[in-house]
Amino acid sequence: MPARVRLGDVTRGGHLRLEALIRYTQEISNEDTNDAGLIDDLAWIARSTVVDVLQPAELDERLQLTTFCAGLGRTWAERRTRVTGSGGAHYEVATLWISIDPDTVRPRRLTEQFLGIFSEAAGDRKVSAKQRISRPTSELLESGEHLDWTARWGDFDTFGHMNNVIYWSALQHAIGHEVPAGSRLVIEHGAGVVPEDEILMLVDRKPSALTLWWLKPGVDGHPNPMYAAAARVIRHEIGQR
Repeated sequence: MPARVRLGDVTRGGHLRLEALIRYTQEISNEDTNDAGLIDDLAWIARSTVVDVLQPAELDERLQLTTFCAGLGRTWAERRTRVTGSGGAHYEVATLWISIDPDTVRPRRLTEQFLGIFSEAAGDRKVSAKQRISRPTSELLESGEHLDWTARWGDFDTFGHMNNVIYWSALQHAIGHEVPAGSRLVIEHGAGVVPEDEILMLVDRKPSALTLWWLKPGVDGHPNPMYAAAARVIRHEIGQR
């Protein structure tokens, strides 16, 4: 799938914004599913996404996206997308998608039709849906860096979940600078953010990594360590999935 980096998709430094990159990958995912004729397999929610930034894309650069199914689980599948550009841009993106029943919004087993189309590409590779980012410590909950952030009415999809793209916009805001080549970024979705949530963004900045949590308030008014979603940004760990 071709794409082009437009003015509305770049940072002040002229690099492709994270949410625009994720929007591109979601578009090719949807197109691939439609092209496969999976009329009954259009309801999916993201469990996690890993982005390896090998070379950031720049304004007006022409991009090419290629995608394939890289692994399967009981109710989920991993889709990998390679993004390359005319000016040398290169991203590797792996998203774990959970298949859901559109009526109940509950996970459901992968259909025989889906498996018949994508099993060959996935081969024997099984992928786990286990989350790897730990909860924030009590010390961080009490004294960590808090960021003001409010979800907007238009940030939520037809399933009542905050769209995956919006998490990446919030992560870019928390990073606060251009994302350099050699970076790995991970977002994991827990319960997710829904319209009625009053979310607190908690940030832990270390020299080796930045970790961000989207936290819901607890019963006593203090942040709940059971995060709605979490993110981590690491330098120089590309190649380790």
